[in-house]
Amino acid sequence: QRDINIALINELALIFHKLGLDTKEVLKAAGTKWNFLKFEPGLVGGHCIPVDPYYLAHKALEVGYVPELILAGRRINENIPIYVANELVKSLIKAGKQVKGARVLVLGITFKENVSDVRNSKVFEVIKELREFEVDSVVYDPVAKEEEVKEEFDLELEKEYISRSPYDAVLYAVRHQVFLKNITLGELKGLCSEPPILFDIKGVFDRREAEKHGFIYWRL
Repeated sequence: QRDINIALINELALIFHKLGLDTKEVLKAAGTKWNFLKFEPGLVGGHCIPVDPYYLAHKALEVGYVPELILAGRRINENIPIYVANELVKSLIKAGKQVKGARVLVLGITFKENVSDVRNSKVFEVIKELREFEVDSVVYDPVAKEEEVKEEFDLELEKEYISRSPYDAVLYAVRHQVFLKNITLGELKGLCSEPPILFDIKGVFDRREAEKHGFIYWRL
């Protein structure tokens, strides 16, 4: 059920982007209705939500029922990482930055905030798609375990991120508490080349504040 609920919000986010609407603002307005169910758009990873629907779909097929909604939700959620990566590449192009060799700071690699579990993290799917455009991703996540990231994705975590600046864009992927406490818009801007680009997947920052700092700001 959670997979379908998030898929609905993710699909709405895709539509809202086409309409030039801010998903977070629309959902905030929708939330004024007493029976609105609150879900956020985002990357759907981990070892349960993205996997269990396929078990159910397989069993349904065995007994002669072809599931539609369950698999439709999966398709939407599986395509979100590709969508995010493509939008980031478009932003680089629109900002007049060279895509090949662009350096992107990725904040967070775990499948959800405040846990070290990286199994089936969709952040890596974004990174993998960016690699297709020869974009260099610098990944920082003090919550994740280096050896697990290496084993799962063959990816090296950075112990710090300041020395690799300037960055052409920042991909704020996971809302870790340690990030919320320590990372500010001012710091991120200081790490970026002009014009700074911030892809805030979970909508951590206020859009207006980010734009006041000069960011080209994007969120799902």
